[in-house]
Amino acid sequence: MSEFLYIYRGGDSAGSSASPEEMQKTMQKWVAWMKELGDQGHLKAIGNPLEPTGKVVKINAKGKAITDGPHAEAKDLVGGYTIVEAKDLDEAAELSKGCPHFETGGFVEVRPIMQINM
Repeated sequence: MSEFLYIYRGGDSAGSSASPEEMQKTMQKWVAWMKELGDQGHLKAIGNPLEPTGKVVKINAKGKAITDGPHAEAKDLVGGYTIVEAKDLDEAAELSKGCPHFETGGFVEVRPIMQINM
């Protein structure tokens, strides 16, 4: 088994237009999906949602620049992450299809985590 990172991008992850009841239903879907992944032995780390604010640090020949950010199009913003275990990238991608994030117009980037032996 290998580890994979699910990166949740885009969509209405903040729920800005959702009623409290809709937000509760969405949260219940996330809990059920995470439980299913866990029951199947695929959930390595539940992860967390990310705040929309932050800083961007860039280092170049002129030195370090720190700016408010991230400043990206909404479709590119990372809303959160989860770490799963799967036999290969295809299985990890298949497992992501149950993610409730798709219902809000978001998408899931599935990335293999490289193991570095130190």
